[in-house]
Amino acid sequence: MTVFEELKRRGLIAQMTNEDKIKEMLENEKVTFYIGFDATADSLHVGHFLQLIVIRHMQKAGHTPILLLGTGTTMVGDPTGKTDMRPMLTREAINHNADCFVQQMSQFVDMDHAIVEHNGDWLCELNYLQLLRDVGACFSVNKMLTAECFKTRLERGLSFLEFNYMIMQSYDFLHLFRAHNCRMELGGDDQWSNILGGVDLVRRKEQEEVCGMTFTLLTTKEGKKMGKTENGAIWLNPEKTSPYDFFQYWRNVDDADVIHCLKLLTFLPIEEIEAMESWQGSELNKAKEILAYELTKMVHSEKEADKALEAARSVFGAGAASANMPTTQLAAADFTDGQIAVLDLLVKTGLAPSKGEARRLIQQGGVSIDDQKVTDVMAVLPLTKLEAGHKVIRKGKKVFHKVTL
Repeated sequence: MTVFEELKRRGLIAQMTNEDKIKEMLENEKVTFYIGFDATADSLHVGHFLQLIVIRHMQKAGHTPILLLGTGTTMVGDPTGKTDMRPMLTREAINHNADCFVQQMSQFVDMDHAIVEHNGDWLCELNYLQLLRDVGACFSVNKMLTAECFKTRLERGLSFLEFNYMIMQSYDFLHLFRAHNCRMELGGDDQWSNILGGVDLVRRKEQEEVCGMTFTLLTTKEGKKMGKTENGAIWLNPEKTSPYDFFQYWRNVDDADVIHCLKLLTFLPIEEIEAMESWQGSELNKAKEILAYELTKMVHSEKEADKALEAARSVFGAGAASANMPTTQLAAADFTDGQIAVLDLLVKTGLAPSKGEARRLIQQGGVSIDDQKVTDVMAVLPLTKLEAGHKVIRKGKKVFHKVTL
């Protein structure tokens, strides 16, 4: 099976500028392609993980990725999918984030057969008037305003800074074509308009046909974006999202999404995954366990996947606490008059981002301590209870956290 057939069968491909051309290139040539990563945080998240999976598929087929770190475009800010302008980051923060990205990418990408570029190296050196004459003349404002990324922002307000993002991303493709003979840009389906801009710019400036291909966004069957919880994004950095919490996120995906995620995010043989499509009940829970284990192994190592699996089975099976369960160790200083408010405890353990959210969880019956439901928002946990042994807090049905002294 060719890489094109593999990507298509797994449902990874969303849109293509020229399907026949792309199919021919991927089957008969060694293609240099690029994917951009704007450095908006100091860790990659689940949304980036899908891009890394596509890169792995392409590398296994002998194609060369350019990992483009958006040290320039991050200074502008991509308006796609955002209702408000992104916060401005300093150049130092952006460069730090980009360095963190590269370090994480090395877990998934064969860096010896990849090219790493920072678009700040050329975008920050551009002469504004020259850019307007050479590149701006190739873009129609009327056409740009029809792009989905701009249409959704016009009513709330779109800054001129953000309006330039499409031009900057398009210029990246032109630069990489000239520097590396890069002939294909890949990205999430929300980047379709920006990718079309780059393909058109290369055609106008170089009279060459290059291609663009988008891949499926990671969404639930109802179209809701995956990779976020009430406490924020699911990060690939274990210090931001623990291996256990990462495992649990995938173990708890909806029944309707598990096969879809297995196809998109794992390298299990497609025939093996398709055989799971008829699974029901306990078999479907097994499929979720396979999904969670495979992804945790890729992101955090086989050892961490084994530990997370053991902890999850302990909780779901026997109801007992496990040594591998996320744990918060309290000190005597955390207690006032020999006790700690459960509201404070939920925030301290990270089970709630604020006291207000902790209060809501308790009012909705979503908090238990050692299988005893907490019903009073003023409830406290005495120090003597912890001195007698650890406590297990449960949020909802499937999130567990151990508290010790």
